[in-house]
Amino acid sequence: MNKNLKQILFWTPRVAGILFTLFISLFAFDVFEEGLGFWGAILALFMHLLPSILLAVTIYVAWKREWVGAVLFIGWAIWYVVFFHDRDFPWMTYVIVAGIPTVIGLLFLAGWIWRRQIRTG
Repeated sequence: MNKNLKQILFWTPRVAGILFTLFISLFAFDVFEEGLGFWGAILALFMHLLPSILLAVTIYVAWKREWVGAVLFIGWAIWYVVFFHDRDFPWMTYVIVAGIPTVIGLLFLAGWIWRRQIRTG
């Protein structure tokens, strides 16, 4: 395996996971438009950031154990589709919020399968 492919398989799922987590975090800021008091806004912000916190923990664990990232990112995608399938979201919402973590999970899976080749010289 050449050096460029090794670096791509190592860094792409990690960087993409961080970017996806930041993207999901943006949706938490809508709590400031709800007219809640200070403590209500803080509590609502925390509740809205829980998925981002869980994704950040997933990336932290998956940094060394790629199979965890594969299982949890693909699990996120399945959970999202099953839990929100009856909502009236445009299909692109499902592609973004479930498709991107599926790709990230598959990249973590590829990194786990070829971890010896990636981590050696």
